[in-house]
Amino acid sequence: MRSTDRKRLETIWQTVASEPGIRPGRVAKKLGLPRSSVVRALPALEDEGLLLSEDGKGGLWPWRRAR
Repeated sequence: MRSTDRKRLETIWQTVASEPGIRPGRVAKKLGLPRSSVVRALPALEDEGLLLSEDGKGGLWPWRRAR
């Protein structure tokens, strides 16, 4: 994974961790990214062990995979 991709994933993760329940569109707006980029990043976050659950209203909640 390129370092720029990893940095983007970490930034998305940190944004959600700092505002649990935030929606992907709001994450995108805060980071100046297209919403689609945030949504497409979700599987890559999971691959890195940074898991986000989505509630019934579309909010994202952070949790880490036990290693």
